[in-house]
Amino acid sequence: MTGPDPSSLISDLLDGSAPFALIARDGATVEVLTGDVVDVDLLSDIPLTDATGTAREVLALVPFRQVRERGFVCHDDGAPLRCLVVDERVSLDRAAAMASLPSSPVPLADAGFDIADKEYADIVRRVIADEIGRGEGANFVIRRDFVAGVDVDPRVAALTWFRALLEHEKGAYWTFAVVTDGHIAVGASPEAHVSAKAGIVTMNPISGTFRHPAGGATAETLAEFLRSTKETEELFMVVDEELKMMSAVCSDGGRITGPHLKVMSRLTHTEYMLRGRSDLDPRDILRETMFAPTVTGSPMQNACTVIARHETTPRGYYSGVAALFTPNGATEGPAHDLDAPILIRTAYLVDGRLRVPVGATLVRHSEPDGEVGETHGKAAGVLGAIGAIPRDAPAAPPSADPDAPTAPRLPLDEDPAIAELLASRNDRLAPFWMNPQDPDGSGPFAGRTALVVDAEDRFTTMLAHQLRHLGLDTRIVHWSEVTDAELDAADLVVSGPGPGDPRDDSPRMEAMRHVVGRRRAAGAPLLAVCLSHQILADSLGIDLQPLAHPHQGLQKTVDVFGEPASIGFYNTFTARVAPGDTRRGMTVGAGSAAAEVVTDVAADAETGDVYALRGPGYASVQGHLESILSRDGMRTLERLIAHVL
Repeated sequence: MTGPDPSSLISDLLDGSAPFALIARDGATVEVLTGDVVDVDLLSDIPLTDATGTAREVLALVPFRQVRERGFVCHDDGAPLRCLVVDERVSLDRAAAMASLPSSPVPLADAGFDIADKEYADIVRRVIADEIGRGEGANFVIRRDFVAGVDVDPRVAALTWFRALLEHEKGAYWTFAVVTDGHIAVGASPEAHVSAKAGIVTMNPISGTFRHPAGGATAETLAEFLRSTKETEELFMVVDEELKMMSAVCSDGGRITGPHLKVMSRLTHTEYMLRGRSDLDPRDILRETMFAPTVTGSPMQNACTVIARHETTPRGYYSGVAALFTPNGATEGPAHDLDAPILIRTAYLVDGRLRVPVGATLVRHSEPDGEVGETHGKAAGVLGAIGAIPRDAPAAPPSADPDAPTAPRLPLDEDPAIAELLASRNDRLAPFWMNPQDPDGSGPFAGRTALVVDAEDRFTTMLAHQLRHLGLDTRIVHWSEVTDAELDAADLVVSGPGPGDPRDDSPRMEAMRHVVGRRRAAGAPLLAVCLSHQILADSLGIDLQPLAHPHQGLQKTVDVFGEPASIGFYNTFTARVAPGDTRRGMTVGAGSAAAEVVTDVAADAETGDVYALRGPGYASVQGHLESILSRDGMRTLERLIAHVL
């Protein structure tokens, strides 16, 4: 039995007007999806069943503006949540499909970035100083767009670029072309944002960008990149951010494997894989994981606010996802599998204008000119593949004797020295997140309840997962919704972390002060983390000060009440005492009822920066014990909870 004729099918797509999508994701075939387009408002509206309740396949283009579903801000351009409801699916042999696709170059006119290099470098400086420097978050992704005019039939341009990406870009998770009325997207995304199959959810955080030098990458040049502190910490921060999402949707939190290399034509990235179990509807999984920190920043909610401050135009579909929902025939649990790559390394064509959005991840170590270069490299990955700029030639194998025969060079991800450098990164990480971790309710605090108050940093989902491992029946509540009755009823209240200046009088800061103050006044068990640690310190009369250099994604080994602990820090402000001050007394009450409350202080011997506090019924920690950077996080968390309980 013969399959469809690729030449005839491609010709029909070029000559027709119906919407379609081409997807290459297995290395051997090209999937051709055709059907009708439906635009919907919400993820829950994605039409996964027909009028009779029969499951059907849907490819959804999810724009960045959908973050509004989570209450986050954005420049709203009205980009539709566009669904291709699949009527027919055809698989073509990849080589045969390529031979049938158009190949003549698509000329570009008036090509260049919409934001000049100098202007973009100034934006980088402002974000580092005004956002990271003020405690608004650990990292942020700010985009610029490469734009050009295209005077070629849109369908011809789309299929030409799709062929070029298949031929010249390697390492892509999805190579795709989605053609609908008035809108075309063609890309080679390196990153699977989230997938769900047979109850297993997978996320694939990718960060750190090595731009191949002229002639191609070598093990020597890649090794230098892998030793970079900035690039290493950049990856760790996005893993932390995606573990927050995994802990929200997976019963077992999410287990880390890796790191690995993602080698593409002009760029190499580093990546981890996160896996966990979930029985949620895949649309709910997608909503809870909007969107990847690798293209937004962290914490996610504040990252959206920062993006809106520093990007003057809407994102469209950049940093959203292409989500393919495929019926799986299950009679129990979710009836669809989900495969959703991030919409990056993608060219958009609307009304004769090409747009290739690219962004750089800005962290405390960022150097403005380097981030400018990263955006050039990412744009070149797409533009070089589609033939808009010259393509790189591979590097020649090194040889001491130019006349001597050369052995084939190992792929970069198989080079022993590179493998050793990658593996060494895990020496810094918390074993808790590297191992199976489905809580069984039998921890040391079994039978007790915990209420975690979320101050707009979803590290609380990871904290809650760890608390359940310690046996606590744990629930998370947002700062704006928590009631005094809930605060009073819990055996333990964990006052959570969040962005911003703890000295502000914003409603969020006032609410967190109320949480800390009410539990202290009642003498009820309280654990305060990061921002809430600073609020607790302030209530004890300890000074709060900004750090000279933010500790965003910094791993330190500190003394926590006589025991060294390797902990990850994400703070811009600190509580500070005089060096050597280890106890803080405070008189509570008046007259005959007056009593002195003594607080133990764990602080840096030289700077006086306070790392932890403990007193009658309360304890706090500046670092994030739930972070992957906290090798001793679970041990320290158990110690502090044992004290307050």
